[in-house]
Amino acid sequence: MHETALRVDKWLWYARFFKSRSLAAKHVQAGEFRVNRQRISKASAVLKVGDVLTFALGDTIRVIEVVALGDRRGPAPEARTLYHDLAEQVAATCAQGAVAAAE
Repeated sequence: MHETALRVDKWLWYARFFKSRSLAAKHVQAGEFRVNRQRISKASAVLKVGDVLTFALGDTIRVIEVVALGDRRGPAPEARTLYHDLAEQVAATCAQGAVAAAE
Protein backbone atom coordinates (compact mmCIF):
# COMPACT_ATOMS: atom_id res chain seq x y z
CA MET A 1 0.00 0.00 0.00
CA HIS A 2 1.48 3.34 -1.07
CA GLU A 3 0.41 6.41 0.83
CA THR A 4 0.14 9.85 -0.75
CA ALA A 5 1.02 11.67 2.49
CA LEU A 6 2.92 10.78 5.67
CA ARG A 7 3.36 12.37 9.09
CA VAL A 8 6.50 14.48 9.25
CA ASP A 9 7.85 12.74 12.39
CA LYS A 10 7.43 9.33 10.79
CA TRP A 11 9.14 10.43 7.57
CA LEU A 12 12.08 11.96 9.46
CA TRP A 13 12.51 8.65 11.28
CA TYR A 14 12.19 6.63 8.04
CA ALA A 15 14.80 8.88 6.37
CA ARG A 16 17.12 8.38 9.38
CA PHE A 17 17.50 12.03 10.36
CA PHE A 18 16.59 11.02 13.94
CA LYS A 19 17.19 7.81 15.89
CA SER A 20 13.61 7.62 17.13
CA ARG A 21 10.23 8.87 16.03
CA SER A 22 9.64 10.47 19.44
CA LEU A 23 12.89 12.45 19.11
CA ALA A 24 11.79 13.65 15.66
CA ALA A 25 8.40 14.66 17.10
CA LYS A 26 10.11 16.57 19.91
CA HIS A 27 12.16 18.63 17.46
CA VAL A 28 9.15 19.32 15.23
CA GLN A 29 7.06 20.42 18.24
CA ALA A 30 9.84 22.84 19.20
CA GLY A 31 9.02 24.74 15.99
CA GLU A 32 12.37 24.06 14.35
CA PHE A 33 10.95 22.90 11.00
CA ARG A 34 9.48 24.44 7.87
CA VAL A 35 7.57 22.64 5.13
CA ASN A 36 7.44 24.63 1.90
CA ARG A 37 8.56 27.74 3.83
CA GLN A 38 5.71 27.42 6.37
CA ARG A 39 6.74 26.87 10.00
CA ILE A 40 5.23 23.72 11.51
CA SER A 41 4.98 22.76 15.16
CA LYS A 42 2.89 19.60 15.01
CA ALA A 43 4.42 16.19 14.45
CA SER A 44 1.17 15.19 12.74
CA ALA A 45 1.79 17.65 9.88
CA VAL A 46 1.82 15.76 6.60
CA LEU A 47 4.52 15.54 3.95
CA LYS A 48 3.92 14.76 0.30
CA VAL A 49 6.34 13.95 -2.48
CA GLY A 50 7.80 17.22 -3.76
CA ASP A 51 7.61 19.06 -0.43
CA VAL A 52 10.72 20.93 0.73
CA LEU A 53 11.66 20.49 4.38
CA THR A 54 14.03 22.99 6.05
CA PHE A 55 15.53 22.42 9.50
CA ALA A 56 18.69 22.74 11.55
CA LEU A 57 20.51 19.54 12.43
CA GLY A 58 23.54 20.20 14.59
CA ASP A 59 25.42 23.14 13.08
CA THR A 60 24.00 22.54 9.62
CA ILE A 61 20.86 23.90 7.97
CA ARG A 62 19.29 21.07 5.99
CA VAL A 63 17.13 21.78 2.94
CA ILE A 64 15.58 18.51 1.84
CA GLU A 65 13.21 17.72 -1.02
CA VAL A 66 10.97 14.74 -0.34
CA VAL A 67 11.42 12.31 -3.25
CA ALA A 68 9.54 9.33 -1.78
CA LEU A 69 7.55 8.63 1.38
CA GLY A 70 8.80 5.13 2.13
CA ASP A 71 7.08 2.17 3.74
CA ARG A 72 9.51 1.42 6.56
CA ARG A 73 12.69 2.47 8.32
CA GLY A 74 15.21 0.59 6.26
CA PRO A 75 19.01 0.65 6.05
CA ALA A 76 20.83 3.92 5.38
CA PRO A 77 21.22 3.42 1.59
CA GLU A 78 17.45 2.88 1.32
CA ALA A 79 16.76 5.91 3.52
CA ARG A 80 18.86 8.16 1.24
CA THR A 81 16.52 7.35 -1.65
CA LEU A 82 13.67 9.13 0.17
CA TYR A 83 15.14 12.62 -0.26
CA HIS A 84 17.32 14.93 -2.31
CA ASP A 85 19.59 17.28 -0.36
CA LEU A 86 19.08 20.74 -1.86
CA ALA A 87 21.60 22.38 0.50
CA GLU A 88 24.43 20.51 -1.28
CA GLN A 89 23.09 21.74 -4.62
CA VAL A 90 23.00 25.36 -3.38
CA ALA A 91 26.55 25.08 -1.99
CA ALA A 92 27.84 23.72 -5.30
CA THR A 93 26.11 26.53 -7.23
CA CYS A 94 27.62 29.15 -4.89
CA ALA A 95 31.08 27.62 -5.29
CA GLN A 96 30.77 27.69 -9.09
CA GLY A 97 29.69 31.33 -8.92
CA ALA A 98 32.70 32.22 -6.76
CA VAL A 99 35.08 30.53 -9.23
CA ALA A 100 33.47 32.34 -12.17
CA ALA A 101 33.72 35.67 -10.33
CA ALA A 102 37.41 35.09 -9.56
CA GLU A 103 38.22 34.55 -13.26
